[in-house]
Amino acid sequence: MSLRAVDLNLLVIFDALMAERNVTRAANRIAMSQPAVSNALSRLRHTFKDELLVRTANGMEPTPRALELADAVRSIVQQSARLMSSDVSFASRTSDRVFTARMSDMVGFLFLPRLLERLRKEAPGISLNIVHLSPEQTLKSLEADQLDFAVSMELKHPSTIRSVPLLDDRMVCVARRGHPFLVGKPSLARYLACQHVRIAISPADLRFVDGVLADQGLRRRVALNVPHWLLVPHVLLQTDLLGVMTERVARQFADHGIGFVRLPFKSNVFSWRLYWHRRYDSSRAHAWMREQVRSACA
Repeated sequence: MSLRAVDLNLLVIFDALMAERNVTRAANRIAMSQPAVSNALSRLRHTFKDELLVRTANGMEPTPRALELADAVRSIVQQSARLMSSDVSFASRTSDRVFTARMSDMVGFLFLPRLLERLRKEAPGISLNIVHLSPEQTLKSLEADQLDFAVSMELKHPSTIRSVPLLDDRMVCVARRGHPFLVGKPSLARYLACQHVRIAISPADLRFVDGVLADQGLRRRVALNVPHWLLVPHVLLQTDLLGVMTERVARQFADHGIGFVRLPFKSNVFSWRLYWHRRYDSSRAHAWMREQVRSACA
């Protein structure tokens, strides 16, 4: 298939259809009429020789071919939008740019309200698209230009990725108030005797507890694995499980029945960090957004 025979506007429509899984909502998303989007879907099906989206009882569902295309098309659409926008003339107060960022629910809980307040005052047209990725996926997405920036910690990254510290934090042991472990000295033996909830979006993510214990030939008794940090306080309130989260977040739940103590093994203070690809070192828009993130965390 020759690229000259393809209407690249169809990729924008495909991206909207994959995001909304609904022709009417996709049309509204890109300011087109519903018949025009339906016609474009027919042309996309002809171009790729696949149904791409099929109607089901639960709405439109993508085919395997559509899922295969989705990330690549999304990247092309984002890079094309950046190419067409003049970074030299970037003005925060009039820009309608969308920045895609990686944050966990815990990071968003800490940072997003203050960041959004800054954007509301300084750049009302700018919006954020937040995704939650594993450490491995985060680095791959930064390299592939699928992310503008990421906020995380202790990512082992290549020289193509830049990072700066935002603010310090540390991991603590959390449990419901009244839990026996919170009374008395939090020894390692008592810690290992308890059952635990483990938070990890990736099985390889052992940064906080399990990797440290494994280095000592130890392991904890994990009764529950969950991918989201903000599930933990609600689980702990109804169980005798122990959890681990950052002290800054734990303090936010101190008035809601959650207590915390230091971990009974070495756990260093760390920095939440802002990560981006060096391709944006000289970008005015990116430099401005990075400064907003840093200011929101100050």
